[in-house]
Amino acid sequence: MLCSCSGEQFKFEEPPQSPESLATRDFSASGLSSRTGDWESKFDDTQVEEVESSLREALSLNYEEARALLGRLECQRGNYDAALQVFQGIDIQGLSSGMTRAIYERVRRRKPRNKAINNVPTSVMSMHSVSLLLEAILLKARSLEGLARYTEAAKECKMILDIVESALPNGLPEGGAEDCKLQEMLHKALELLPELWTRAGSLDEAIVAYRRALTKPWNLDPEKLASIQKKLGSNLLYGGGGIEMSHKAAGLRTTENNTEEAILLFLILMRKVALGQIKWDEEIMDHLSYALSITGQYELLAEHFELVLPGVYDRADRWYYLALCYASSGQNETAINLLKKVSGPSEAKRRPHLHSSLLGAKLCSEDPNHARDGINFARGLVSLGDSKMKHFLAQAHKLLGQCYGQAARISVSDSERVRYQKEALRSLNEAVLEGKEDPLIMYSLGLENAVQRNLDVAFDSMMVCSDMVEGNSGKCWKLISLILSAEKRFPDAREIVGFALDEVERIDQLELLRIKAFLEIAEEEPKLGIETYKMLLALIAAQKEITAISSDQVKHLNKMEVEAERKLEATAWQDLAAVYAKLDSWADAQICLDKAKSLDFNSPRNWHSSGLLYEARSLHKEALVSYCHALALEPDYVPSMVSTAEVLMKLGTYSLPIARSFLMSALRLEPTNHQAWWNLGLLSKKEGSLQQAVEFFQAAYELQSTAPVQSFV
Repeated sequence: MLCSCSGEQFKFEEPPQSPESLATRDFSASGLSSRTGDWESKFDDTQVEEVESSLREALSLNYEEARALLGRLECQRGNYDAALQVFQGIDIQGLSSGMTRAIYERVRRRKPRNKAINNVPTSVMSMHSVSLLLEAILLKARSLEGLARYTEAAKECKMILDIVESALPNGLPEGGAEDCKLQEMLHKALELLPELWTRAGSLDEAIVAYRRALTKPWNLDPEKLASIQKKLGSNLLYGGGGIEMSHKAAGLRTTENNTEEAILLFLILMRKVALGQIKWDEEIMDHLSYALSITGQYELLAEHFELVLPGVYDRADRWYYLALCYASSGQNETAINLLKKVSGPSEAKRRPHLHSSLLGAKLCSEDPNHARDGINFARGLVSLGDSKMKHFLAQAHKLLGQCYGQAARISVSDSERVRYQKEALRSLNEAVLEGKEDPLIMYSLGLENAVQRNLDVAFDSMMVCSDMVEGNSGKCWKLISLILSAEKRFPDAREIVGFALDEVERIDQLELLRIKAFLEIAEEEPKLGIETYKMLLALIAAQKEITAISSDQVKHLNKMEVEAERKLEATAWQDLAAVYAKLDSWADAQICLDKAKSLDFNSPRNWHSSGLLYEARSLHKEALVSYCHALALEPDYVPSMVSTAEVLMKLGTYSLPIARSFLMSALRLEPTNHQAWWNLGLLSKKEGSLQQAVEFFQAAYELQSTAPVQSFV
């Protein structure tokens, strides 16, 4: 059939290597393989017309082109071994230079305004031949892929890109390949190559292939281009270290690492979605959410959730996702306001949104000012406790108990405080019954009992909690040591701290060292306490040096830990300043205080400590200014309220009503502050109310006898 179609012009450039060659053995006069049997059963009319059309368009067929056609037929039949034998007879290496020249002459030099003009030399290969051979290379790669020889398939597929890129180093001109299948073969190769490298296990090569497809204009349609960008982004994001090779994507600035490049790609895709250039793809948003989360860019993520068109997400889900973003970035106030919308009047007819209620209750349980809102969120969770939601009941009762506890701490009236405290313990005990194996619930119960000074019950709860976590929970051991310190069992508390230091994570170790220093000072061993503080500060300094040389991604991942250590460092300097002040070492105390101010100048405790130094040197007016400065920064800062009252009491009887006002405000915020009760007793004594003074002194004594070396909350 091939010979009759081409007449005398058909000649093989070199004879087949053997009589058993597929070019001579497998095809009869009709072009069918002798092994196929009936033509009608193997090929449809479309395939026959495609082959005949190719033959009619060619003026003549050389040996390679004939093999390309024969190999196509074998691929269409799924005979990959046979197709591979046919394609191996094509000398692509020898023909590549001719194909490159043909593409250059016929595509790149074409005049865009007069396509009829063609000054290409007759010796140059036709574009039909080039397309036929490129298709042969692609089909050979497909055949190797079908035989699971992925690396060889990728190398074959790469040859197509090498040939086209050599001819068109600046990309494919728009409309430059309308009369041939060059663009189609190129696009298929661009999509196939990275997939082959991925299946071969060569992720680095796959990333290079994806980047190669994006760095030059290859006239890909928007959806295919978006697909390649999405796949590259996901490989960069989840593929580990990979290959670090900066490049300019879509004309934008160069990237510095794989994660940043992935984020840039997903941002480009989200912009295309917003402009309507491509369809909405939920996977893009999922990938972007993960990428921005691991780098700590939660506010940017919130912006993109806000840009998503209405209807893509349910209103409750959108508010919940936004609240998650703002809560993760530390903007709890904004997050809580968004979550209130989920349970607002507009959503009254809907079933309560489970996840929003959980998040709202959790955030409110951490902030006393929103404790009452948290109670409403948690009650909504309890109301969902049907058969389908029963496993959430324990968490609902736990959060409800925590919110009641926070509300009790800011209650104005004693009756309301007592009521909230009872409700807190009742809810937490309900949570224990529902989730007996949850150590966090047991911890919450122990903490609430400790705050209410039910120390024996609190200790028993925490011992059960420690058994559940198998000794590796830092906050569990911290609370146990504080409970023991409240019971004045300082040696036992130090023993617990010493044991826990070898069992917990780094940040917990630092906090335990601070408790250890408190315990040593409480046992009147200030020198040991100072040495412990020095050890704590040395460990923080060493970690800061390590963090300084870490990669950007590691810094992002440890952002919260770094911030926690910075606050702990400032607190340690403040503690040291207080210790030196008690030892009348004013110069050392001032040095420590200056260190603390350099870390956090606007900390109310720094100004409070300055006031204590002035007061210790009988500079009462200067001390009063420092205390007022602390209260200006944080109006509810209880230590400065108490100290301000103390200074006012020393300045004369005319200031006693103001001092009483400060002390009452302090007790409203912190009812267990024994110093406030003691000063209230002194004030009552000065005013001549002796019976009332006795009651205040008694309260101060009882609270001091159960006070931990550090606040429970």
